[in-house]
Amino acid sequence: MENRLQKILAQAGYGSRRSCEVLISEGRVSVNGNTASLGDKADQELDQIAVDGIPLTSPEKIQYIMLHKPKGVLSTVSAPDRRPTVRTLIDHPGRIYPVGRLDLNSEGLILMTNDGVLTHQLTHPSFEHEKEYRILVHPQPDEGQLNTWRKGMTLEDGSRTQPTRTRIEHKDPAGTWMRVILKEGKNRQLRRMAESSGLTVKRLIRVRIGNLELGNLLPGEWRELTGDEIKQIQSLITKKG
Repeated sequence: MENRLQKILAQAGYGSRRSCEVLISEGRVSVNGNTASLGDKADQELDQIAVDGIPLTSPEKIQYIMLHKPKGVLSTVSAPDRRPTVRTLIDHPGRIYPVGRLDLNSEGLILMTNDGVLTHQLTHPSFEHEKEYRILVHPQPDEGQLNTWRKGMTLEDGSRTQPTRTRIEHKDPAGTWMRVILKEGKNRQLRRMAESSGLTVKRLIRVRIGNLELGNLLPGEWRELTGDEIKQIQSLITKKG
């Protein structure tokens, strides 16, 4: 049965009908591979509907996987030059996509799923959730630099960062390990904060998203989330409308 796209998206959990109309008008919704327009209708059982390239899926087919992304791997499903991506590391038959990104030289926790609602909400700026990182920097930051991170700073483009929870974890011959917890996700934010503070990032590892922890997963390893972990990650999102 055909329905207007905004109704289908709202029922699938993408927000109110008005916010779903905005998604359509921004060109982020497609039907059978074609960019949708306001006023379009579709049949969810017959048509392939996608938001930001991620198909709407029925609940029984939804899958959740955590991956420890190694350095040098792209946070994409595919790459035209055949460079390794997070998807090539996972031997899994499902159509899964990364939730958010880590830059090429960063490591750590990446969530992979075909849950389009969760992906949309976790990556939308209005849905704040904690992300925790271990960062190896040089030279050792002083208390003034740490307080700048904690209070928020102005980046090179004039944008302002939100306050973070930042502390020294330990020192080793390679530099100083910091723990940083933040709720926003500007492009390359931590590396830009370090550069603005006169620090060089030698390693950057994401160890937590919300209550989901990387744990002992080694670089390149992946596993499916447990039932409790799925509940935890779903608890991060708020369905509107």
